[in-house]
Amino acid sequence: MNQLTRRNRTTIGMIRFAIAAALMAGGFTAEAAPTPASSEAELIAILQGDGPEADKALACKFVAVNGSAAAVPAVAALLKNPRLASWARIALEAIPGDAASAALRDAAGTLDGRLLAGVITSLGVRGDAAAVPMLSGKLAAEDAEVAAVAACSLGRIATPEAGLLLAGALEKAAAPARLDAVAEAAVLCAANLHAAGKSEEAVALYGVVRAADVSEQRRAEAIRGTIIAKAREGIPLLVETLASPTKRLANMAVFTARDLGRGDAADPALAAEVDQAVLKQVEFAAAGGRLDRAAILIDVLAERNAGAARESVVAGLAAMSAAANPKPLRLAALEALGKVGNAAVVGPLLVAAADEDSDIADTARAAVSALSGDAVDREIVARLQGADAKLLPVLVELVGRRRIAAVAALLPLASHPDEKVRVATIVALGPTVDLANLDVLVVAATAPKSQAEGEAARAAVREASVRMPDRDDCAAKLAAALAKAPAEAKVMLLDVIGEVGGTKAVATMDAAARSGDEALADAATRLLGKWMTADAAPVLLSLATAEPGGKYKTRALRGYIRIARQFVLPDAERAEMCRRVLAAAKEDADRKAVLEILVRYPSAATLAVAEEAAKLPGLEGEAVKAANEIRAKVQPAKKAG
Repeated sequence: MNQLTRRNRTTIGMIRFAIAAALMAGGFTAEAAPTPASSEAELIAILQGDGPEADKALACKFVAVNGSAAAVPAVAALLKNPRLASWARIALEAIPGDAASAALRDAAGTLDGRLLAGVITSLGVRGDAAAVPMLSGKLAAEDAEVAAVAACSLGRIATPEAGLLLAGALEKAAAPARLDAVAEAAVLCAANLHAAGKSEEAVALYGVVRAADVSEQRRAEAIRGTIIAKAREGIPLLVETLASPTKRLANMAVFTARDLGRGDAADPALAAEVDQAVLKQVEFAAAGGRLDRAAILIDVLAERNAGAARESVVAGLAAMSAAANPKPLRLAALEALGKVGNAAVVGPLLVAAADEDSDIADTARAAVSALSGDAVDREIVARLQGADAKLLPVLVELVGRRRIAAVAALLPLASHPDEKVRVATIVALGPTVDLANLDVLVVAATAPKSQAEGEAARAAVREASVRMPDRDDCAAKLAAALAKAPAEAKVMLLDVIGEVGGTKAVATMDAAARSGDEALADAATRLLGKWMTADAAPVLLSLATAEPGGKYKTRALRGYIRIARQFVLPDAERAEMCRRVLAAAKEDADRKAVLEILVRYPSAATLAVAEEAAKLPGLEGEAVKAANEIRAKVQPAKKAG
């Protein structure tokens, strides 16, 4: 018999609130319910007394957590009470020792119907082997529910004797519903027998299920159990079932193949044999034109071997990726190689990556990108030397995709005579180039040799710049390039500098806004207006208040207002910014925006600014209203403090 530990029983404590809710739903009211601190003697007294049933139900719960054999008689007496039987069973399922099992066995001789079914279920939960003879008599009970739970409990108890009883019941059962219930219990019993080291008994019981006229689902479960229990000897059955025309059986075999021998360090030979069996089945399915089934099995191989594939599996998948095979098979094999391959498969994948079929090429490139290991990176870089014009762009693209530190190998290719190579190199430098060599991308972006190269370079210089660790150094380099760049490229560089951000970037925007170049002034004030740090505020204010007035003074002032409204700032600093806007603003809309900011961030400092604003012509009424709102928020806070 399985003995439950205190830890098991403590877990039952998690149902406290569920019990209380169920009691309320059932009409119970507990006026003097027991507590977790109640002694066992107190709980027994409650169980034996005339108090409310709600108290007895809760007492059963606490006995389940802390009770001993001493409480068994009092709890067992409740098994005949339809309203309390389930609570009593919770306690009896948890109390360690044979006394609780004996009480359940005794009750089984006096109860019927659902109460009997409940007691039989609890015997199964306890794994009470002593109940097997009694349960054998219930397998043929007229009450279908009693017969079904008797079978299920035998499956849980899972002694060899229980297995024999279920096997016999399978041969005798006539009604389909009863036959399926017994078959389900037999599968459970066999699985438990296998887990207990009784594999021969498990295989025998699975065999009875497979031979019986049971549902397809039960047969599939029995086949799976047989394969797992027989291990290496079950591989022929696995292969046979993988080829089954019955979808449910074939799918069950697929699930079994995913698990059998996987991660089993104690028997790597078993895992290797399963892989070989699946590989052969892939070939068989492909030869028969069942490419969908072959693709599923390839996925099984990838899942079984992700991160640690055997050479034979890798070689088999590489062969399937060859051009001579049907496209669906190639695609599945290429994707699988990305999951299980290593540096050895770079070659076959590169062949596919240069394929004329875009689906094949894209899948192969994604597979190379997914391969793990520095050896793969070294293999890709080594192949750059001597690669032909067809393969070279592919290799360069993969350097970028994998972010391989191979800038020195890429730089010469930026001036390659083939445009495809140049464009691929520029794209790859985006995620890989360092600050020292950023000029290569800047030159390509500002003086491109073709439209495609220019588009690629502009995207790459942006990608490279925003990832540089020192943004001020990066902004300085871009600013130097800006000074020398052709007019049509200046705004593009200014946009990139804006994305880089930092102190140097702000200074560059300031200079551009005052440069006298209309396009640069427009771009700089636009970028400053959406700056993501507050360090742009002084520049914006300066531009907004500069004399003589500029075209973009209003834009600059509103960018300044945005910082005051949206950024986290000290109260005094925000208030001073609002004060400065009120002094500089020429339009009522901007002044009213300041009042909204003051109300949004109430403090003594913003209150003072609102009171000052009440003296401004045309703003008196709204400023007084704002001051009153701020005062109402600030003064209660002071009183509470």
